[in-house]
Amino acid sequence: MSDTNSFIDEVTDELRREKLTKAFRRWGWIGGVLILVIVAGSGWQQWSKARDAARAEGFGDALLEALDTGSPEARREALAAIPATGSQAVIRDMIEASDPKEDKAATLAALDKVIADAKLDPAWRDLAILRRVIVAGAEQPLAERRSALEAIAGQRRPYRLLAAEQLAWLSIEEGDVPAAITALNSLATDQEASQALRARAEQIVTVLGGEPAEVVNDATPAEEAGSGATESGATAPGSE
Repeated sequence: MSDTNSFIDEVTDELRREKLTKAFRRWGWIGGVLILVIVAGSGWQQWSKARDAARAEGFGDALLEALDTGSPEARREALAAIPATGSQAVIRDMIEASDPKEDKAATLAALDKVIADAKLDPAWRDLAILRRVIVAGAEQPLAERRSALEAIAGQRRPYRLLAAEQLAWLSIEEGDVPAAITALNSLATDQEASQALRARAEQIVTVLGGEPAEVVNDATPAEEAGSGATESGATAPGSE
């Protein structure tokens, strides 16, 4: 009986090996293809990274060379001649719009180009709108500037605080000092505003003759209560 079982096991093992051999002959090429795909994909990824790095380096070198050109007109022509797409094109156009004292019209035109590109990330367009309002100044009707700023001053917009500050300046420009003070006090107490922006808002409120709003303390009520108890000389439980 033992010999019979051993014989059956040997036959079974042989059949299994034969099936595996046939399966490998039939489907083994798939494993080879997968290996080739993985190797080719890794090579493509490395080549793409090297290509992108070379493009970025070439773009940066071209920008530096253009900025080293003598006159503002020559700089703008050199910048406009740099081939660029996507975010590189935005960076080029924003740099082209960074010389308003030399040629205000060209600066505004470069900003308008960024604003008009609906394919860009909204953050770039919002920045261009904010920059354009500042550069245009009183040459652009106040109502147009207000409308442009209000469009980018909504919640979750990246430059809403800076837009709100510019809106306060527009209120000052049109003589509505109370509205400006209210807007600036709102900025001074906004927890998302930078320390510099808060301080600037408070200073302007003071210059306008208003009363700076009290900045909301970041401490929780429990922390404030504990601080008050300590200041009054009370002993905290368990401190003895």
